[in-house]
Order: sequence, then structure tokens, then C-alpha cells
Amino acid sequence: MPEIAEVRTVARTLNRSLPGNKIKDINVIYDRIIDQDTNEFKNILIGKTIESVSSFGKYLLFNLGEYTLISHLRMEGKYFIKKAEEPIEKHEHVIFIFDDFTLRYHDTRKFGRMRVLKTEDVYSSKEIKKLGIEPDNDSLTKEYIYKSIHNKNKPIKTLLLDQSIINGLGNIYVDEVLFASNINPNRSGSSITLDECDKIRISSKAIIEKATELGGSTIRSYTSSLGVTGHYQDYLKVHTKEICPNCKNKIKKIRVGGRGTYFCENCQK
Repeated sequence: MPEIAEVRTVARTLNRSLPGNKIKDINVIYDRIIDQDTNEFKNILIGKTIESVSSFGKYLLFNLGEYTLISHLRMEGKYFIKKAEEPIEKHEHVIFIFDDFTLRYHDTRKFGRMRVLKTEDVYSSKEIKKLGIEPDNDSLTKEYIYKSIHNKNKPIKTLLLDQSIINGLGNIYVDEVLFASNINPNRSGSSITLDECDKIRISSKAIIEKATELGGSTIRSYTSSLGVTGHYQDYLKVHTKEICPNCKNKIKKIRVGGRGTYFCENCQK
């Protein structure tokens, strides 16, 4: 699944091409992607000009002035810019038609969702209002993390995947953050000290800033828009790895909260 660094890369890539272009038409092939009445969705967007593309956590935000299109890629959603005459591929479910090109939403698993709403309502919307602080935001403090987890018995891995606590971290980067913080992913939130929360804060900020700079991680099914590939996978320390780069012991793979989890038993306590 694309995480915060990958979604930022998609936004940055699309923001080079889309602003200033007016939506002439929309072809919705699989309407379950649209999280509202499809006709309402189309009627609002057709004729509007895209002003910018940004992101918040794992959500893409297409700003059209009075309205904003919010889009969640879920597991395997991607956007591609193609010429209008190019044939529609099997997994292209929503096609935005502009004067000189099309923007196509491609999703092999059809889990992604999008809808349009008033721009003034974006941060109070059902999708956005429940989200926590982004990992590289200065308002993410050790005290905030501690307050969010100290009375919870769930594993710290599960808690860091909770988007209402830290917004944008997913399976890859939580593994990396916990490794950098020397914390076992199975430890309960209630066992994490304030000092360890500070390690989580520092590691989250550093890892996400570097991953964003490098365009995210391209592993398995994830590639960015326009075929842009990230390079942070070359810097992963523990996720999908076999040997710990610090102690040279074997990396262990387990399941925590149903998610595949990589960690070093020797380094992470």
C-alpha cells in the first residue's frame, strides 16, 4: 500500500502536469470507486480547472478552487497521464478527460475511493477529521505519542498503524521506525516510555523526510504515477530484509495484528 512518502510523490508528480487544465469530461467505468452519487461527482467536476495537487497523510487532494477531489489509493491505486487515443486498459476505472491528455485512475484490486466536496469542508470531512498528526510535522511531540498510547495494551506496531494517532505511516515505515527506535513491535503501548516515544518521534520524522526526498519505496506492486520509481527501498534496514545491518543476526518475520512484520530480536527490546 502507498504510504505517506509514496502519496506525496504522486502528488508532486501530478502537480507538475495538472494545474491550469480544465476537466472536459469524466468516464466512470467502475462506479464503486466513487464514494458518492456518480452523476453528482461528474456534474461538480466537469468544467472545473485543477489549481494544485497536494496530499494529507495517505490522501491525495486535487484542489479546484471552490471544490476539492479527495482520493485514497488504498492497496494498489495509481494515476497515469495518457493520450486520449490510447486504449483503455483493463484496470483503468475512472478517466478524467482534458484538452490534450487524460488522467486515468488504475487499480487492480478496486479498493481505492474518491469523492468531491467543498474545499472549506475538507478538514472536517469524514475521511480527514479522524486523522492524527503527520510524522514529520513539528506538532508531533513525544508527549502527544505517549498520551496516545500509554493506556493501551495493543502492540506498538498496531498502534503506530492507527491513522488517528500518526497519520500516514504504513507497514513498511512502521517496521523501519521501530527498528531505528530499538523497540520490539510486540510490546504493548502501555510499556513504551516517554524517552522511547521521543525515539519514535525522531525516527518517524527522519525516515519519512528521507523517504519523501527519494520518492518513497518501490516494492512489489507499488510504483508512482507516470512510472516514477522511488529509491528508499535501497535504504530499508529491516523490512523484507534477512540480516540485521547492526548485529548481523537473522531478521525475524512474524505477524502482528495480522500484518507481516520484520524485526531484530537482538536489537529491538
